[in-house]
Amino acid sequence: MKGKLFLILGSSGSGKGTVLASLRDKHPEWVFPLSCTTRDKRPHERDGEVYNFISKEEFQTKIDAEEFLEWATVHQDNRYGTLKKPIIEALEAGKTVVREVDVQGLRSIRDIIPNDQLVSIFLTVGSWDILRARILKRSKISDDEMEKRRESYLRESKWAGECDHIVESIEGDQENIIKKIENIILGK
Repeated sequence: MKGKLFLILGSSGSGKGTVLASLRDKHPEWVFPLSCTTRDKRPHERDGEVYNFISKEEFQTKIDAEEFLEWATVHQDNRYGTLKKPIIEALEAGKTVVREVDVQGLRSIRDIIPNDQLVSIFLTVGSWDILRARILKRSKISDDEMEKRRESYLRESKWAGECDHIVESIEGDQENIIKKIENIILGK
């Protein structure tokens, strides 16, 4: 039996982390592979929980060894990548795999994972103003960083049409958003 890979995509601040945390709690039988990143940890984050925080040098070594299913440079500075091995092993074992991925990685993954084993879900927030407010609630960032996020948002929003499903992330309606994504994964 073949497993299936469900990719959750969307701009930074769209709620992907909240969705994944809830699904992880509700479905321990699903596989939630970690991502590698070169960005700094936020105060509430721990290494090995959602991300493996690694140096830029270590990240480059993994690129050179072709260990990533996909990787991207995000907001013009930090790198994020999804390791191949844990995902391929889980799919071969017939597991449901749920993974947050940057929109830049979607095409790369499509080149490796067969269409019948891949479903993409785009989490949209509706507008830059809504996303900007969410980002500022989460952490204080510089004007320069906010401009990078705006540019990323505009670029990433264009990818929604390439995804199999689009789910609107409405502030205060997390339970309904999570249920919609859970139903997609469960095939309801």
